[in-house]
This record gives sequence, structure tokens and C-alpha cells, in this order.
Amino acid sequence: MIKGLPPGTILQLMYLRERLAAVPPGRFVEIGPGAGHITSLLLESGWTGDAFDLEAQTVDGLRQRFHEAIEANRLRVHQADFVTHGEQLVGAVDLVISCMVMEHLDDAQEAAFMDTSAQLLRPDGRMIGLVPGSPAAWGIEDDIAGHLRRYTRPALDALARRTGWRLLHTSGLTYPVSNLLLPVSNWLVTRHEKNKLALPVLDRTKQSGRRQVRFKTHFPSLLNGVLNDITMRPLHWLQKGAASAEAALVLYFEAQPAGGR
Repeated sequence: MIKGLPPGTILQLMYLRERLAAVPPGRFVEIGPGAGHITSLLLESGWTGDAFDLEAQTVDGLRQRFHEAIEANRLRVHQADFVTHGEQLVGAVDLVISCMVMEHLDDAQEAAFMDTSAQLLRPDGRMIGLVPGSPAAWGIEDDIAGHLRRYTRPALDALARRTGWRLLHTSGLTYPVSNLLLPVSNWLVTRHEKNKLALPVLDRTKQSGRRQVRFKTHFPSLLNGVLNDITMRPLHWLQKGAASAEAALVLYFEAQPAGGR
């Protein structure tokens, strides 16, 4: 059976599904798809597109999981750096989407990421990003995953302004569920992944998309009856009601290039 998803991941996907429901399916480019949870949601919603990841094993896993979509020419998976290879895509896209990617980029790479995305988007296209929030919550998982920063809403707004974008929508996600679970999460990460601190930052970044920590990155499939969209619905309403919470551990944003694009 497919491994169960963590509560935070389920809540993020529920919010993303709601937002995508108002957008006609088109062509996407996804950066850092990891295990492919967002890729799966996009394909199920009628989208087609390209996915970029740096890590060979992650790319192999995606090609196995989505072999039918690849054979049907609905998905292409690239082992490449989006910033340096994204411009090679033929034609414009309607959506650039990334989840837990931008925090791995230094300031110059972050600006280049925004610039490459802007060049690919159609005039009415948009970027969707999910990034770690609440700098006060910095912990061992940030170090393990090779993060360089956690974001705030003012920081996202400043990034958009200096790179020629405008924010359309922001929301804090997974609050307060992830905050309540954070001590257990940090304990699990310390116990199972502390040895990764000895790796170079780039290697930690590459491995961040295929982490395997039981009760952290995945749950036993037997718990799918407890952890699913139906049982998590009240917590989804709660996260939406607390969308402005500064302590939210995940920030969701939508943006478009400024200047009449």
C-alpha cells in the first residue's frame, strides 16, 4: 500500500487543491517535486507539464510513479537545475510551482529563480510557492535539509518587489497542528537524521526530497483511515481561520510578474 501522508502535508494539499479548483488546467513547471504529491494533484486535476529535480534517485522515483503520464506525454521529468535549464522549455507555462525549494537558494539564486520563472510564464500565469515560515521556529530540521532561511510575509513581499513581482495572495498553513507536533518532529529528526549534518549543504538539499522518517515524512498505511481529507477537514477549516498567524510553519503564496505581464 502507499505510505500515509503526514498531517501537515495533507493540510497543504487540501489548501492547494482548493486554490487550483478556481484555475483552468493548463501547463505547469514544478521545481523540487520530491515524492510527487503535488505532481499527482496537478495531473489528477488535468494539468500537463515538466518537473525539475537535482537528485537522480528522486527523479528515478518520479519516473516510476508517473510512468503512465510520461508515456502519455502529460509529464516530463528532468534531472537538472531549473534556474540554468528552465529557459530551455519550449513555449510558455500557466503555472510555476514549488514546495520547500526557495529556502535552499542563496540570495543570487533566489533572484535568478524568480527571473527564470517570470520569463516562462504566460501574461496571465502565476507562481505558487510553499516555503517554511516563522523564523523563530528554526530548528534541526532546517539544518538537516540545508535551509538558508525561513520566510515572513514582509520578506516575501520584499522579495517580490525587488525582483519585479507582485503578491496576489498569502496564507499561513498547518497552524496550529504542525506547531503542536514540532517538538516530536524535532526529536524524530534528531534521532534518525542527525548524521546528515556532516554532509555538505548541497548534498543535504538534494536528499531533502526523499527523506524517510517514520511518523515524520510518512505514516503507516494502516493510518490512512485516520489521516485523510475527510477526517482532516475540521483542521483544514482551522488552518484557514488562522491564515494570518505569524507562527504558521508554512507560508503559501501566489504571485505574478509586475509591469502588466
